[in-house]
Amino acid sequence: MSVATLAVVVPAHDEERLLPVALAALARAARHPALAAVGVLTVVAADACRDRTEAVARDAGALVVRTDCRNPGRARAAGVRHALERSTARPSALWIATTDADSVVPPGWLAHQLARAREGWQAVVGTVALPLSSPLAAPHRALYEKTRPPKGTPWLHPHVHGANLGFAADAYLDAGGFPPLATGEDRALVHALERRGHRVLRTAACPVQTSPRLRPRAHGGFGHYLSAMARASDQPHGPSPVPGVGDPYDLGASGRADDVDA
Repeated sequence: MSVATLAVVVPAHDEERLLPVALAALARAARHPALAAVGVLTVVAADACRDRTEAVARDAGALVVRTDCRNPGRARAAGVRHALERSTARPSALWIATTDADSVVPPGWLAHQLARAREGWQAVVGTVALPLSSPLAAPHRALYEKTRPPKGTPWLHPHVHGANLGFAADAYLDAGGFPPLATGEDRALVHALERRGHRVLRTAACPVQTSPRLRPRAHGGFGHYLSAMARASDQPHGPSPVPGVGDPYDLGASGRADDVDA
């Protein structure tokens, strides 16, 4: 795929506290030398926000589309639609990456997705990690990586996260886009892409650090899973650390963890 533009879509509901860190990480990823000849735009889908989320996004230079649905699937779809409208690239030359407002992408994240797109992949399904300061980091990793094969063998993991996802715009349109689901819209899209025969890469390279907050925004989402894990392990439900601040998940300058796919 010849990529002319990379668009990043970030849904956000009342995320004025965490969004600045997420957008700063995206800005750093957009400055990667591999993206020198590619246009990059960021769209924040501000969904039913009552705080300064929109202002924070605009101050960081992001485009903002406002929704009032309190529905992650609709918000992500609105963000992608706005990216398609604002981009000068044709869908066949537009790559869309998605992450979350409570997540921090590594410096090489966009370069990694661009490289995979140029290899002919039509979607990249990545993994997430918790900050090392979280008491849930170790139990989460142990459970999350149960299916990882011995080192040196690529891990075609079973996970899907809107916080670490990328796809060709034309493949997205062919698959019907994000469905209007309160949770699981990311999994539904990936399954639709696979059913339509698009080339989907599941990879543990370039994991995205996400917040370990234990007050779920969506029933059945990642926060709900962490909350259940905390109850099972008797971990306290205290304040969640801000990802990327004070105790970063060390991915190095390339954005690759030491034990990612060979």
